[in-house]
Amino acid sequence: METTPAGKTHAIVAYLTFLGWIIAYFLNRDAKNTFATYHIKNMFGLLLILFVAQIMQTQHLLFGEVLWLLAFVLWVISLVMALTNKQKGIPFLSEKFQQWFTFLE
Repeated sequence: METTPAGKTHAIVAYLTFLGWIIAYFLNRDAKNTFATYHIKNMFGLLLILFVAQIMQTQHLLFGEVLWLLAFVLWVISLVMALTNKQKGIPFLSEKFQQWFTFLE
């Protein structure tokens, strides 16, 4: 029987839209949890990629669409990792997100 990590609910909520990310961030501020923090940082990075994709769509539609689709696929992978109790994410990018977004701890 696999145990559910503390903070799993916050981690999953973080992947539910931008509003979900904000809610998870503020809930995790009160009771720090490494599992939730990992996924909150990961989603923040994905949100930045989505923001860049939106901007790119105004300049170069095809590149913006491809970047948006890539971000969507990475979001699904990350959500599945949170649902399956794994502190994993996107190869290479998740590691960088953890290093870059230390202000979210």
